[in-house]
Order: sequence, then structure tokens, then C-alpha cells
Amino acid sequence: MHVGLGTFRPVKCENIAEHKMHAEYFKLEQNTADRINLAKKEGRRIVAVGTTVVRTLEAAADLASKQSRQELAACEGWTDIFIYPGYKFKVVDSLITNFHFPRSTLIMLVCALAGRELILKAYEIAVKERYRFFSFGDAMFIE
Repeated sequence: MHVGLGTFRPVKCENIAEHKMHAEYFKLEQNTADRINLAKKEGRRIVAVGTTVVRTLEAAADLASKQSRQELAACEGWTDIFIYPGYKFKVVDSLITNFHFPRSTLIMLVCALAGRELILKAYEIAVKERYRFFSFGDAMFIE
């Protein structure tokens, strides 16, 4: 995924569903889609490395669904997918990601996967322990 600045723009709406994501270009190769499909069939977990991977895989799943397909296939295009609490993940089970800033779309994606309370507790510890935030900071594994 080609990450745009909109990903890092803070959410200022009271109702997060009103926030408009900027579209970003993504591409999923057939080899990758095949490996993910096989892993899913075998009951293995899909661990995304980075929020951009999450958005790419979930956008690809949305596209497959619109085309009445059950599995991922090679695809590319623009997506403005906004993942926040309440989102039902179709592909991703776990995530390795940085510690993101409050009110960002990225922290909302992380909360959608792990739950808001767990993330708030992790962030409390991260602040106490002086972890580094943002793109070149410390990372966490969300299972």
C-alpha cells in the first residue's frame, strides 16, 4: 500500500463513522493471495506486519466479497477503508505494529482488533516505561 498523509491525520469528528479517509493505492500479488488462502483453509492465523498490510488485506477481502468470491485473488486499486472498533475482520487475525498516537486512524484500527480497554492498558504501560511512539518507535504484537 502506498501510504498517504490521510492515514496519519487525526480524527476530529465526534462520530468516527463520519471521518473520511483519503484513498491509498494497494496491490496484492496472486502468490500472496494463494498463501493466505491456504493458511486460512488450514486454520492458521494471518499475522499482518503493519497497519498498511491490514488495510490492504481487508480491502482485498472487501473486493472479493463484492465479486462474490470466497477467497482472495490478485488485485490492485484505491481504497479508503477505515477500520475502527466494531469492524469485523475477514482476513487478519494478529498484528505487529508500532505504538500510534491517540485520535489517529491507526490507533482506532488497533483498538478494532484488540479491544479498546486492552490497548489503553498497553499504552498506559508504554508511557510509564517510556516506549517510543510512531513510525520509528517500539512495536507490539497483538494476538
